[in-house]
Amino acid sequence: MRGGRTARPRPRTGWGAVRPWLLRTGAALAVVVAYFLLPLDNLGPERPVLSWALFTVLLTVVAVLLLRQIRHVLLDRPDSRPGVVISLLIVLSVHVFSAAYYSLAKSPGEFHGLRTRIDALYFTVVTLATVGYGDITPRGQAARVVTMLQITYSFVFLTAAATALTTRMRTMVVRRPERDRSR
Repeated sequence: MRGGRTARPRPRTGWGAVRPWLLRTGAALAVVVAYFLLPLDNLGPERPVLSWALFTVLLTVVAVLLLRQIRHVLLDRPDSRPGVVISLLIVLSVHVFSAAYYSLAKSPGEFHGLRTRIDALYFTVVTLATVGYGDITPRGQAARVVTMLQITYSFVFLTAAATALTTRMRTMVVRRPERDRSR
């Protein structure tokens, strides 16, 4: 503390400003590459217990990490990096649901129109955006349950995370002129 004030971290310049964007982009790219390279064909009706267990664990881990980031924003922790972490967790949650849909589509009667990983990713994004074109439809009970879970998950976790992130960004924008005036 200097002069009775709490020291704020200095704004990043140069490499320090670019590094978080590179890390975020690299991590998001790694998630996308992993989605296309992981042996998802070994999941689904061949191994239902493993499939559901992986889906549940991954979704729970992402939810807990999102809640942790939301807490950091609400507590205004200056050392946290919600912009990097929250956006990566959103990308990860999209791919977890997409992998679940792809695996579920291996079971006859679960989906109409979902055959490839791109189809699964497309359906996940369309569901997340609440667009619902109707070209891919969940027909089976398990597919409908996972789709309802994705909608609920998006409303609760992703909306809260996006709100926390925009709150943090708004706070940073408001504080910037205050810092400039105090110099």
